Amino acid sequence: MQQLLQELEERYQAVQLGGGVEKIKSHHKKNKLTARERIDHLLDEDTDALEVGAFAGDNLYDESCPGGGVVVVLGYVSKRLCVVVSNDATVKAGAWFPITAKKILRAQEIAMENKIPVIYLVDSAGVYLPMQEDVFPDKEHFGRIFRNNAHMSSEGILQVSAIMGSCVAGGAYLPIMSDYALIVEGTGSVFLAGSYLVKSAIGEDVDNETLGGASTHCEISGVTDNKFPDDQSCIEAIRKIIDKTGHALKAGFDRIEPASPQKNEEEIHTLLPEDRTKPYNMLEVIERLVDNSEFEQYKELYGQTLLCGFARIDGWSVGIVANQRKVVKSKSGEMQMGGVIYSDSADKAARFIMNCNQQKIPLVFLQDVSGFMVGSRSEHGGIIKDGAKMVSAMANSVVPKFTFIVGNSYGAGNYAMCGKAYDPRLIYSWVTGRMAVMSGSAAGKTLLQIQEATLKAKGIEISPEEEKALLDNITKKYDEQLSPYYAAARLWVDGVIDPLETRKIISMGIEAANHAPMTKRYNVGVIQT
Repeated sequence: MQQLLQELEERYQAVQLGGGVEKIKSHHKKNKLTARERIDHLLDEDTDALEVGAFAGDNLYDESCPGGGVVVVLGYVSKRLCVVVSNDATVKAGAWFPITAKKILRAQEIAMENKIPVIYLVDSAGVYLPMQEDVFPDKEHFGRIFRNNAHMSSEGILQVSAIMGSCVAGGAYLPIMSDYALIVEGTGSVFLAGSYLVKSAIGEDVDNETLGGASTHCEISGVTDNKFPDDQSCIEAIRKIIDKTGHALKAGFDRIEPASPQKNEEEIHTLLPEDRTKPYNMLEVIERLVDNSEFEQYKELYGQTLLCGFARIDGWSVGIVANQRKVVKSKSGEMQMGGVIYSDSADKAARFIMNCNQQKIPLVFLQDVSGFMVGSRSEHGGIIKDGAKMVSAMANSVVPKFTFIVGNSYGAGNYAMCGKAYDPRLIYSWVTGRMAVMSGSAAGKTLLQIQEATLKAKGIEISPEEEKALLDNITKKYDEQLSPYYAAARLWVDGVIDPLETRKIISMGIEAANHAPMTKRYNVGVIQT
């Protein structure tokens, strides 16, 4: 665990440098703050903040793209919880890679789901042209951002933009479709086409400042609202806008005075075995996450490979669904493997999820799941039917859901335990997390059989030594894809965390969700019985 936490720290420090020390120095010479410095000035002092997508873009392209070229944070501005999106111009001048679009869309999704303000600190040269076909035309590409701008405005979700650097072409619509558009003199500029393109298109000679600088848009076109001499004064103006914003109705999730777990939280670092196939007691983990270490189990003696129950985290009432990794014995005498979902545990979880929706209690999923039980006994017992019941109850849930990949997250188990496809408000992986359709060893053997069959069809026989080398190569490649950083680079999860950050994420997540009153009635549709 300590090695994994050290790796996390080193990777995060590298991401925080963005395009590197020299690029940061060059930024400062232009009298500009970096993306992260702007966020630090914007957020309230001595308050919690939660970064989303820190490892997006990690080793994803031939070109380096730390953090996807944009920093996204959930934090407090003038005591109001906001989403902040800050382009990192030290990374390819803030150019938009495909993952940049995905990350900004994720930020907007968080703002829309929770109906909280979003602040854009704009400093981008526009689309990264070598990859334009993966950025420009499709439904989930950059055009979707401007569509979301319009939808959020229509729903009364406040959007404030500060143009602190380049803002070019289609990207110009993001700040101008916001409720407020501020601009910094000397460094901020916004136009549909820059001076070079204007020259080639219509033959006009004009410099960028005259074309779309602060004076032009504040005094002539009226495109921007106000101009400011530097980043700091512009950021202070944003804080004043947020400070005067009215308050909306709340969802009404229950919260009392927070309490720390009675059991030592740091002991979580010692509870998970190094060999992730070995059993452990998930209950011990839960008791180090919840207030006063109090966890009220639901149907404790039934469906024991899933732990379901009520607790409080930082004062908030939550319902927890967690995979139990102990080997357990059912009353009928069946030995059940930890981390596997059986018919009885799926049945129990479905009912518990429905109860939480009935009581307006947010759900927390702790995943360490190998999948659903297979074999004739399970098939005859209706495992597909019971699994479908659990998936339906979870998928139709209207209370906010929060998911953590504690260990394994394999196959349909990922789905049933509220994987990314099922709209968790936030989803993070612990440093111990692993995500794939199946385990590395199982996948390696399966892929080996497929490759051997292909070779035999071509009349090629391989020796035992060649077979072992092939298996080792397949397993190594597959294991790399199991890494939580592989998932985080693609935004399959919102980040990789130290387990001790779990309580903060849940608390801030529910606080954000509490800004969005629940208007949709819980309806599971047809339930398989």
